[in-house]
Amino acid sequence: MMKMNFKKLFCLVLTLGLMLSMAACGSTPQDTTEDASLPVSEEPAKPSEPASDTGTIPSEPEPEGKPEVQPSENTSAETETGSTRTLVIYFSRTGEQYTVGVIDKGNTAIVAEMIADETGADLFEVLPVDDHYPMTYNELTDVAKQEQNDKARPAYAGELPDLSGYDTVFIGAPVWWGDWPMIMYTVFENIDFSGKKLVPFSTHEGSGLSGFDKKLASACPDAEVLKGLAVRGNDAQNRQDSVRETVQDWLSGLGY
Repeated sequence: MMKMNFKKLFCLVLTLGLMLSMAACGSTPQDTTEDASLPVSEEPAKPSEPASDTGTIPSEPEPEGKPEVQPSENTSAETETGSTRTLVIYFSRTGEQYTVGVIDKGNTAIVAEMIADETGADLFEVLPVDDHYPMTYNELTDVAKQEQNDKARPAYAGELPDLSGYDTVFIGAPVWWGDWPMIMYTVFENIDFSGKKLVPFSTHEGSGLSGFDKKLASACPDAEVLKGLAVRGNDAQNRQDSVRETVQDWLSGLGY
């Protein structure tokens, strides 16, 4: 009888021991190092695409790169009714430029932004769909001349702005072989400038305005073309305070 009870007691003790051992294993803290993650805002960035060796813009821009009107933060040029707005449309190039070397901001873009700052105008940059223009100056002049000889009409990316809310449009570009770049004629032929006041401006290295005003009036006969402005590209890059004064004087003569 005692022997039987001893066996039962031994089994009970053994059972309790096993239960305590299992409980201890279940309560051991787990190593959470591999489960830890950074907050969403601190997630490692995805590897970037390798940069192009040529430094040129991709020939087929992604949808996010389509141009759009950049609204002005300066409303000083609006009328008392708040209904009159001004727009600056421009085409500009970077890369190697005559007398100024390689630039990362186009001469015409610099002048366009000055005009927008002084007038409260919105900005719209004309971008080519197929940016085949070379980065070297000599090659660029060859391509520009070929386009002119072919009377080419290079396509622009995206949609041109709706002009219904504007009454004055400044239009600028570099002088290419004594004329507007051919892509600008694509713009002239695909947007209705009827009833608008158009103000041309150019960047150059000796060509001046190069008849931009007369050529613009011919391309847009139902618009009124006002006095234009010509700025040397070298000045746009290296004498910006002087150029800004010139822009201010010019705009003052136009009533701004």
